[in-house]
Amino acid sequence: MREIDNMAVKAASDDLALNQLIQQNEFFIIKCAYSVTHHYITKSDDEWSIAIIAFTQAVKNYNLDKGSFLSFAELLMKRRLVDYFRTQIKHNVEISVNPTVFEIEPEEEDEDLAMKLAVAKQVSKENNDTIKLEIESANEMISTYGFSFFDLVDCSPKSSKTKSACAKAVAFIINNPLLLKEMHNIKQLPLKIIEKNVNVNRKILERHRKYIIAAVEILSGDYPHLAEYMQYIKKEII
Repeated sequence: MREIDNMAVKAASDDLALNQLIQQNEFFIIKCAYSVTHHYITKSDDEWSIAIIAFTQAVKNYNLDKGSFLSFAELLMKRRLVDYFRTQIKHNVEISVNPTVFEIEPEEEDEDLAMKLAVAKQVSKENNDTIKLEIESANEMISTYGFSFFDLVDCSPKSSKTKSACAKAVAFIINNPLLLKEMHNIKQLPLKIIEKNVNVNRKILERHRKYIIAAVEILSGDYPHLAEYMQYIKKEII
């Protein structure tokens, strides 16, 4: 049994332990809320409060027979947030929600949360408007390609092999100014040219097209904070 499962059991009857458990798992809570809302949240948002309430409920209702505490907590947080959004929709409030969350099944932990967790981690800090502005600016640029910054949640590479392949593709474009200019002009990823010049599987390029485009724009643009989350790609750039 994992240590966190025992901590959750203890926290059910110990307020101090509960507060410590919440603090230790803030990024996990943000990640769960982020996967439902499909946009970054801060501690001043209603979604944060709802996620905290659900996390606390998970602690109070958890026992070791339920398996992994984090999976149990994630399930309750998603249910609470989906109920919240459904209520808002009934009141004709326009909400952008990832449609996959309505399936409500605990997800396995990503091998690498990459940008989505790093960004959520940063925007959760108080008075951090700089990265919010970067995200908004990047989203405006990326939207010209027909998708949004928040689509990266679903298309970020997970395995080391795939990350390396994407990094090579991104570096190839950035290291070739004419190709970069062409991508800016046609608003498409030059798949044939990349495939011809870089040893990367075509299926990987197609599957992670959005991520590669976003990475190119972020690393070639004025987004220093977001670029920090792509250090493994920067190493490939001459």
